[in-house]
Amino acid sequence: MIQQGTKTFRNISLALFAGGFVTFALLYSLQPLMPEISDAFAISPAHSSLTLSVTTIAMALTMLFIGSLSDSLGRRFIMTAALVVSSIITMISAFSSGFTELLLLRILQGVALAGLPATAMTYLSEEIEPSSLGYAMGLYISGNSIGGMAGRFISGVITDWISWRAAIGFIGILGLCAAVIFWLVIPPSHHFVKATPGFKKIIPLLWSQCRNPRLLCLYGLGFLLMGGFVTLFNYIGFELTGAPYHLSQSVVGSLFVVYLMGTLSSTWMGRLADRYGRSNVLGIALGIILSGAVCTIHPDLWVKIIGLALFAFGFFGGHSIASSWVGLVADQHKSQANALYLFFYYVGSSVSGTGGGILYSHLGWIGIVGLIGVYVVIGFILCRLLIERVQEHTKLTF
Repeated sequence: MIQQGTKTFRNISLALFAGGFVTFALLYSLQPLMPEISDAFAISPAHSSLTLSVTTIAMALTMLFIGSLSDSLGRRFIMTAALVVSSIITMISAFSSGFTELLLLRILQGVALAGLPATAMTYLSEEIEPSSLGYAMGLYISGNSIGGMAGRFISGVITDWISWRAAIGFIGILGLCAAVIFWLVIPPSHHFVKATPGFKKIIPLLWSQCRNPRLLCLYGLGFLLMGGFVTLFNYIGFELTGAPYHLSQSVVGSLFVVYLMGTLSSTWMGRLADRYGRSNVLGIALGIILSGAVCTIHPDLWVKIIGLALFAFGFFGGHSIASSWVGLVADQHKSQANALYLFFYYVGSSVSGTGGGILYSHLGWIGIVGLIGVYVVIGFILCRLLIERVQEHTKLTF
């Protein structure tokens, strides 16, 4: 197993950082452009949110099966193909002639994007020493946060300078370049055992994971974490481009620099979890998320920005802990266990991301924050249940 500090560990970290960067830059580049898309196609905010929701639900469904496919074709091949294909689809979507065509391309993009996140977690759990896994997962997720930030920021700036279509095309080209870096750097698997993809066995295997109460708690946490995160950032653009702020797309896109807080928290909290216990640090992350959401209610723009930064810090830290915990809790069939975590994670994005738009239309921003508050309370309950189950059934650090 690979330990922190070795050259191979650094290569894996660089490759998966680049892979996470590409995945989330491609996935979320349209998020700050939702007001522009609403105007371009004369649709509501809730409808414009479908450009993200259909992509994440396609990712979620594909992830249930892509793990088994990687058992046959190999982790490295699946991850590389996912990055290349999704980048090409992104470039094509810049030329979509209507909203329906854009949604169809975003669905295909979601199917392609699923290959990396569904496989990366399994790749890390197979190759990395358990004592270094939290830090390695944190580095991968920090790539997610920087990629999400860069995708949103770049698309916002290019939209102001040229158009939202030019922004999408540029993000696709950037993704293709990063995909090449990933392919050149990622080491081949050394602990991968090739297996015939038994697609008929996938549903029973997935169901067996759902019968594990510890995993169910983690799946619920993934749903709540991502659901709250996407809901907040889907509609903050509508809040800030409207009265009384009237910010430009470039300025709104630049606010996603708060994702850098996620880069810090994912690695830092991953280390803290390895040292002080996952449940302890996860509870702190949930508290930070709630504090950040409450800050966004304040009318002062700087307080809102601080709230966004706190929210990003708590979210990425919590996700880093929960996702790395899945591979340790799963007794067997780790790829299916990780795929289910990501399934619930992205279903949370799809359901809450669009459902939050309905709340926003009727209740305004307070409805968004109220929904997140409910999620955090449920998250604390699941965290407590998880502690009890771990104490009963395992000797893992909790």
